[in-house]
Amino acid sequence: MNQKLHTRNWKETLHEIIYEADTPLGKIFDVLLLILILLSIIFVMMESVKGLPEKTYEFLYYAEWVITIFFTFEYIARVISIKQPSKYIFSFYGIIDLVSTIPLYLSFFMVGSSALLTVRALRLLRVFRILKISRYIGESNKLAKAIRESRAKILVFLFAVVVVCIITGTLMYIIEGEESGFKSIPISVYWCIVTLTTVGYGDIAPVTPIGQLLAALIMIMGYGIIAVPTGIVSAEYAASQKASIVNVNSQACSNCNARKHQDGAKYCHNCGHTLYND
Repeated sequence: MNQKLHTRNWKETLHEIIYEADTPLGKIFDVLLLILILLSIIFVMMESVKGLPEKTYEFLYYAEWVITIFFTFEYIARVISIKQPSKYIFSFYGIIDLVSTIPLYLSFFMVGSSALLTVRALRLLRVFRILKISRYIGESNKLAKAIRESRAKILVFLFAVVVVCIITGTLMYIIEGEESGFKSIPISVYWCIVTLTTVGYGDIAPVTPIGQLLAALIMIMGYGIIAVPTGIVSAEYAASQKASIVNVNSQACSNCNARKHQDGAKYCHNCGHTLYND
């Protein structure tokens, strides 16, 4: 019985340190984790720079292995400190943590795979939890919801833009012809898309007065077209502002790893397990 109690206590302590940003040890661990992630990304980028002293590359190599071993133990600790490991393993952060750990091990079998370690930049998303800026997370959720609600309107709009590009591209092919660089309708449509989006590579340009007039109309149209999706999403976002805002904290359930609990919650909203509040 005492052994079970001891096991439960060290697992609870490990869970609070690794998953919680509310406790002092949790904050120290997460800040250290972010520092190591940044250092790892810098080391990988430095390794791609040619002409550095040989000792520098040797240092970067061993430093990257030290960080990778730390991340490996961290991943194992995250798995064993939760009662339902699959909830973490198959979660967004769980997959990112695994993918950001294995590239260096793969370098034994695949040359150059260590460059994939830059995927660790995705782990910097944990900064939102560490800084406890839940209101920004709430705003990002509302923005994502506004985009989802607007997708039908945006798709219809984009379809109309594609039709316009095909028509104007065909007209430009007829007006300018191959001697001006408009060698085919697809190339002319490509030019129209580049012009309409105000990118303007300059690899193709109309030379006839009629072609230049049409190009000017497309450019002016481009400014209005760029603003339409923004207006659609903004309208949906403004509508979502009317919804009530629920304050959430960074508490993670040690049983199912569920998050987004209300401030002061004592039980998990997903499984009902007791939360470890200070």
